Amino acid sequence: MKLTTLCYVIKDGQVLLAMKKRGFAAGKLNGPGGKFEPGETPEQACRREVREEVGVELIDLEPRGIIRFMFEGKPDWDQDCHIFVAQGIEGELQETEEMKPEWFPVLDLPFSRMWESDTVWLPGLLAGGKVNMRFHFDGEAKMLGYEEV
Repeated sequence: MKLTTLCYVIKDGQVLLAMKKRGFAAGKLNGPGGKFEPGETPEQACRREVREEVGVELIDLEPRGIIRFMFEGKPDWDQDCHIFVAQGIEGELQETEEMKPEWFPVLDLPFSRMWESDTVWLPGLLAGGKVNMRFHFDGEAKMLGYEEV
C-alpha cells in the first residue's frame, strides 16, 4: 500500500487542479500530490510534491482526512491518500513534465475530466468538510463502490 497525498488549493472561489501528463492517471485532472519519500510526514510529502509538480509553496495547509483507493487485481495501485486543503500559494504556477496546473471555479468543476470518485467526496471537501473513505475500483480504474470509514 503506497502512502500518497493530494492537495486542493482554494483561492477566490477557485480551486487549483492539474492535468497529469504522464504515468498513472495520465490525462486526468486532480489536485497536485504524490508519493511519500522515506521519513516524510504527510505534510512534508504534500508540500514537496506540490513544489515539484506545479512550482509553488502552500499557504495555510490543513489536513482534511484520508482516502483509501483499492484496485482489483492491481495491488501496486492501492494507496492511502492523505488529503489536504491550502488557502493560497506563494510563487507562480509552472507547468512541469508531470503536471499542467489550472484554476477552476469551485462551483463548476470539470468532473468529466476527473476521477469518477471525485464527484462523491470533493464537493464536500471544498465546502469545508473532511473525508475518511474507502473507494473500490476494478483493474481498469472504473469505480465499483465506496464507503465511509
